[in-house]
Amino acid sequence: MTFRGNTEANVKFAALAARFVDGPHVSAPDKAEQRLADWLTDLSPEQAAVIGDLIARFPLTKTILLGIAEASPYLFDLVRADGARTIRLLECEPESYLAELIEKTCRDVSAASSEADVMQLLRRMKSEAAMMIALCDIGGVWPVMRVTAALTDLAVASVQSALRHVLRQEAARGRLSPPNHDSPEDGSGMTVLAMGKMGAGELNYSSDIDLIVFFDPEAPTLAPDMEPQPFFVRVTQALARLLQQRTGDGYVFRVDLRLRPDPASTQVAISTEAALHYYEREGRTWERAAMIKARPCAGDPKAGEELLAEIAPFVWRKHLDFAALADVHDMKRQMQTYRGQSEIAVEGHNVKVGRGGIREIEFFAQTQQLIAGGRHSELRARPTLEALKVLASSNWITFEARDELSAAYEFLRRVEHRLQMVADEQTHTLPDDVEAVERFARFFGYDSRAAFAGDLLGHLNIVQGHYGKLFEGDPTGTAKLPAADYSAGPEDPSLLAHLVTLGFKNPIMVAQTLQQWMVGDYRVFRLESTRNAFVEFVPALIAGLAQAEEPDSAVTAFDRFLQALQRGGRLISLLSQNRDLVALVALVLGAAPRLGDMLARQPQIMDGLIDPRFFGAMPDRRELSTRLAATLADADSYEEFLDRLRLFGQESLFLIGTRILSGTVSAQQASVAFADVAEGVVHTVHNLVTDRFAAQHGRIKGQETAILAMGRLGSREMTASSDLDLILLYDFDQAYPDSDGARPLHGAHYFARFTQRLISAFTTRTNYGVLYEVDMRLRPSGRAGPVASHLKSFAEYQDQEAWTWEHMALTRARVVSGRPGFRGKIERIIRAVLTRPRDATVVASDVAEMRRAIALEKGEDDVWDLKYAAGGIVDIDFIAQYLQLVHAAEKPDILDVSTLHVLDNAARLGVLPQSAAEILRSATRLYHDLTQILRLCVSERFKPETSGEDLLRVMARAGDAPDFSSLEARVKETQAEVRRVFRNLVEGGS
Repeated sequence: MTFRGNTEANVKFAALAARFVDGPHVSAPDKAEQRLADWLTDLSPEQAAVIGDLIARFPLTKTILLGIAEASPYLFDLVRADGARTIRLLECEPESYLAELIEKTCRDVSAASSEADVMQLLRRMKSEAAMMIALCDIGGVWPVMRVTAALTDLAVASVQSALRHVLRQEAARGRLSPPNHDSPEDGSGMTVLAMGKMGAGELNYSSDIDLIVFFDPEAPTLAPDMEPQPFFVRVTQALARLLQQRTGDGYVFRVDLRLRPDPASTQVAISTEAALHYYEREGRTWERAAMIKARPCAGDPKAGEELLAEIAPFVWRKHLDFAALADVHDMKRQMQTYRGQSEIAVEGHNVKVGRGGIREIEFFAQTQQLIAGGRHSELRARPTLEALKVLASSNWITFEARDELSAAYEFLRRVEHRLQMVADEQTHTLPDDVEAVERFARFFGYDSRAAFAGDLLGHLNIVQGHYGKLFEGDPTGTAKLPAADYSAGPEDPSLLAHLVTLGFKNPIMVAQTLQQWMVGDYRVFRLESTRNAFVEFVPALIAGLAQAEEPDSAVTAFDRFLQALQRGGRLISLLSQNRDLVALVALVLGAAPRLGDMLARQPQIMDGLIDPRFFGAMPDRRELSTRLAATLADADSYEEFLDRLRLFGQESLFLIGTRILSGTVSAQQASVAFADVAEGVVHTVHNLVTDRFAAQHGRIKGQETAILAMGRLGSREMTASSDLDLILLYDFDQAYPDSDGARPLHGAHYFARFTQRLISAFTTRTNYGVLYEVDMRLRPSGRAGPVASHLKSFAEYQDQEAWTWEHMALTRARVVSGRPGFRGKIERIIRAVLTRPRDATVVASDVAEMRRAIALEKGEDDVWDLKYAAGGIVDIDFIAQYLQLVHAAEKPDILDVSTLHVLDNAARLGVLPQSAAEILRSATRLYHDLTQILRLCVSERFKPETSGEDLLRVMARAGDAPDFSSLEARVKETQAEVRRVFRNLVEGGS
């Protein structure tokens, strides 16, 4: 289509461009203008003229194109990929165009004969619709909920078309006998439920679609000789593949099937009978909440409506008994424990699950729907804004709350969409640094970060205010209960009744424990004043423990803690004055005995939790260095210096670990925080030992030492239990090899003794334990080589003798302590080694052989050995290291110590397929999330069958799964995908 003249008729053709009322602010106009000009130059003269005419007549068109060119690589790629399509969209009338696009694609899919054709048609529809919807959103043509509705319409049409194609293919093979070939789903007994935002008509811009597939094994259209379950499982798998497999045209939607009942042990399609039995016997509160938004989106429409009707009694309870209220209150407590402690912020804030975010608005509505929807059917609204509206009109919430939460919801959804438009990623987190937020704010249409931050913080604080008041008035009634005699023991019926009312399931055990606390012989109560303070604190303590996710287990854990505690008067005082921390301590004691033991040995590390900065942003390296310096400032001796270092390390580990458990930092943030602490300690110890050693033995002329971090410290991917993999490198003036001190040492011997002293500073056990275990096996020649390496020897070894596995390890090498000049020399040597040309086949063979050797030594069959399992962390690390060694010669920008960054670089540079990169990035984040928890909580191998409920619940949350069964299913699926990528990339290249 071409555009000519300026008639009114032609304005109609330019309907979308004419309707733009908003647009981004460009941060770097010159660069954006150049990108736009380059694109226009690449167009045909006729197309360039049409774009020029549109820009001249509707200036916001250029504003939007410039904003996209600057801030959204994904959208600008769509713009550049097809000039005719871009013109077509700018000239279209969006409402009718989207409907016609969907209708035409569905017709074409019906006529398509091959799976490849269907995949292409659906993907091209998605790209065209995604671009048009983005233009409508950015240009202010559609309000945000019209955008979410359009995205949902697109998803529903895609699922329906894909399923119809699969069922037609099955009918052609004689496995299905539909009465109507055009609608083979009719009578099939197959139901596809859209869950979450898709069910509510609220999909976000780069959303996954959550589906549950049910089937009726007695469906009349299934061929008589067909087994129902294998048939419907195969159909479901084919449906998911059509939608989410990446091709040259991208993907349609990522499909998540894990909301089905017990996903770890059920197939991807489940019979309606089995599902109903599950919901009746085992269904949980979160599944009730999820079903509020469930909607049949594809399959047999009659079967879908019948299924929802049968599930309704599970979702909508007729009687609001105490147990139901407790369930709802427990959901809120769990959310607060895991998500609700982080500060409201701008940089790095997650607008979905962060404090004051989208999920709190959804939860605010869903909680009250669960409470009242059984008796008041008008409250059973799927869309969030509709739910708020009916809650207000039914007097469950105020109209002010409805209006404020609705405005916040629409604002935060727009923020979410604009974040996702940048790279078509399912992200909800604002950038971490001020400059990046400034750029995002301008892409979002603000002229400054300050203006955007003002609106954002205003909405977040309003949401948090309403959310915090949701249960104002203490709905369980605990505040109104009379005081009880906690020393009376299990024979006192009034005490047992009191404990039951608090929520304890085993009141006899709790009463016995309380009696022990009041009169028992605990070491911590040797001082009468401590016992008296504790007795006074018991009512608040037991009320706080009752707020834990497993109250009875929390009491047992606290009792173990008291038995281990030797001096705790100050700790008890701190807890009694900061009662909101009791539930947090209960979580630590129940889920992470390792941290609990640390707290019992060193109660003073609790001080960090009282620090108001605890729930703020994680301290960076500079702030940590300042804190460490203050800790060490007035140490009177070397021994006290080492004690204070260890106390600082343990307090830091405890605080980071507690924040991981409480969900207030991500695994990535924790990894970096652990590394920052370790790096600060290493640098401090290096300087201290250097000075003390020189005081005894003097210095060698021109001497330089540096500490090279390898492994997890090098990559800044540490956990609570990580060792330090270190190499000490040195240099000196060869003409003067002797030190100048009172007890001189010669050359290499000087640095060997220095290194041993350094290791001793880390590993010597003092009153405060060990600082870190140090592993130096990654030095040249391993255990056989000297503990310290001369820089020249190190360079020669890496250049001439090192094995492939040693160069793999070198990809993570990072100088963490040393003077800048010497640091630069080391970094240049490492870069030269990593960027030299290599035979890809030889590298692949070496990497594959090493992986097989590790599998033989460590095993790879334990799913929960996340490091060594087939498809686990080692596979991903080896892929990243292989890609660097093979491609760094031609593409040095691939190099980075972080596995995630390497994967990003490899995908950007075109040496790793986007589909593989997406699998590996997602897997890396999942494994890191879970590994952080396991390293905190488990000393030996993790065995789910013998683990406590607290740990399983924390694990599920860390993996962003509704329960542990879902998490296990996700881990298995992820490991299979990663192993497939490893075989394709590495074993296929060897």
